[in-house]
Amino acid sequence: MARWLPRSTDLTRFCQKLNRVKTLEDDMMETSFNRCLSTIDLTLLGIGGMVGSGLYVLTGTVAKEIAGPAVIVSFIIAGFASLLAALCYAEFGARVPKTGSAYMFTYVSVGEIWAFLIGWNVLLEYMIGGAAVARAWSGYLDSIFNHKIKNFTETHVGAWQVPFLARYPDFLAAAILLVATAFISFGAKVSSWLNHVFSAISMGVILFILIMGFVLAQPKNWSAQEGGFAPYGLSGIMAGTATCFYAFVGFDVIAASSEEARNPQRAVPRAIAFSLGLATGAYILVSVVLTLMVPWHTLDPDSALADAFYRRGYAWAGFLVAAGSICAMNTVLLSNLFSLPRIVYAMAEDGLFFQVFSQVHPRTQVPVVGIVVFGLLMALLALVFDLEALVQFLSIGTLLAYTFVAASIIVLRFQQHKGDVPAPGASGRPNAEPHEGPSGGELKEYESFSDKLHLVDRDKSKEQREPGQLKAAFEPYLEFLSDFYPGEVVTVAVVTLMVSAICLCSILVFGNTHLHLPTWSYSLLLVLFSLGFLLSLLLIWAHEQQHSTQTFQIPLVPLSPALSIILNIYLMLKLSYMTWLRFAVWLLLGLLVYFGYGIWHSKENLREPRAQRVSARYVVFPGGSLEERVQAVQPSCQPATGLPDTDTDDCKR
Repeated sequence: MARWLPRSTDLTRFCQKLNRVKTLEDDMMETSFNRCLSTIDLTLLGIGGMVGSGLYVLTGTVAKEIAGPAVIVSFIIAGFASLLAALCYAEFGARVPKTGSAYMFTYVSVGEIWAFLIGWNVLLEYMIGGAAVARAWSGYLDSIFNHKIKNFTETHVGAWQVPFLARYPDFLAAAILLVATAFISFGAKVSSWLNHVFSAISMGVILFILIMGFVLAQPKNWSAQEGGFAPYGLSGIMAGTATCFYAFVGFDVIAASSEEARNPQRAVPRAIAFSLGLATGAYILVSVVLTLMVPWHTLDPDSALADAFYRRGYAWAGFLVAAGSICAMNTVLLSNLFSLPRIVYAMAEDGLFFQVFSQVHPRTQVPVVGIVVFGLLMALLALVFDLEALVQFLSIGTLLAYTFVAASIIVLRFQQHKGDVPAPGASGRPNAEPHEGPSGGELKEYESFSDKLHLVDRDKSKEQREPGQLKAAFEPYLEFLSDFYPGEVVTVAVVTLMVSAICLCSILVFGNTHLHLPTWSYSLLLVLFSLGFLLSLLLIWAHEQQHSTQTFQIPLVPLSPALSIILNIYLMLKLSYMTWLRFAVWLLLGLLVYFGYGIWHSKENLREPRAQRVSARYVVFPGGSLEERVQAVQPSCQPATGLPDTDTDDCKR
């Protein structure tokens, strides 16, 4: 029975395979893509991904049903929360200017299986998101023509009553996706130019809405007679924040495009900051004019802006609003179709997804196979499936990606620079090994004399500590932590921080409703998990981190990423259980793909360390100077000093 059980060494090696990180090239600017996008191009791509139909629909819905005029405060808080996640993307996009966005960021810092699952979820998120926007685009255009397209389709094609399928096939939604796919396949420059056109029209319409809105504003609509500024109180503002947060998803298209940016180290952080600032300003100002034009409780949630202008006697303005809405939805559609094939390309290029998707067209320099295949799949989804039940699934994929990117920032910031310390040997032991010396003290064995010189030089300059090492000020109090490998304690603390955040948010969300905890246990658990979160944060902060002046770095690490983590987890736990059930099913499918294909074809398999032979070692005896006490030790036939038995083979030769 015991021989059928896996050995501990096999399990260790298997876990190492799952958690191996991507090895980056020395020249990260080298690419098969066309680096042609400027800061303005990236900024407009980000604005196009964030300012979509939500500006025309979401503002009215949240104002009437959730927060009232205080939707303005909801957007401010949601904008700040999105900024925490956006800054993490900005740092990674500048440091790792490769396509793949959250997938790539997780792969270079956390591990392979986690990166694959993030990429797998983002893939579905973009597919459902693009198909849902196409159906919304089709429905909005159809409503302008009094639903003639829908009636014609139901009459001549027929209507279905099948679960998970749409009531009727939406040929218009599928057609707009196919047209957009054709434009995207022509190259990044064509896609960027098309996005410029639609973004310019959309921003022109927004500017018109703001000017006309402030002209028609009536401050009495915020008065107590109409219910006041915050009729639903603080709870309404926070509930509105959770809904408004999803209006800002889309800035990750900038990180996904970093491999096509001319100067990603500067362009990516600037584009993310500019686009998020402009999008937040647009949402806040539109909310202001909307709730000042008409009383908030009389808004039409489906077409709030057009209805507000109609009721103030400017029916013609409704056509401009409709044009702006359609152009805004076009930019979101382009953003989804632009990002999705590039993330698939990054996964295929690393060997974790089918190799055919890593092909780049030699003339247009885009992953044309991924664009065509996933454009067709997106069109099929929009044609026949009912996407309303799946739209909420988008939230969990986005929030999970944000969480892992924030955790990756902490892990990467406290890792040592490449080449700072000698790599472990093939046997898994460090190059410096302690042994018992002749005088009873500890002697250390090194595979090269330069290794010892490096470590001795580092010991002599205690003030110049490497990232991941304990700060000198904390060493007297936390001396037992100085024996760990640099960055090891930080990694454990990040895991503890995330577990504490999950437990804390679970108590906040389910403690009084589903778990029905008594007050004393509810308070006790909140205190315990809050302490666990704060202690993990302090333990991370007690270690040295990387400091770079060459690329953008998010301020207040680890506090900023930690706040992003706890906020994202809280919002994930607020989603319905059906969303989590669908998410679990999709994860299982992803694991089948990974263990059936990805783990075997991963390019990191080719980079796994081979056994290395040691021709000479140096033993340093304690108690003397380095120059006086170094002795070269040739491999002996009897491993008396604890050398591995494999050295005997060298003697026989």
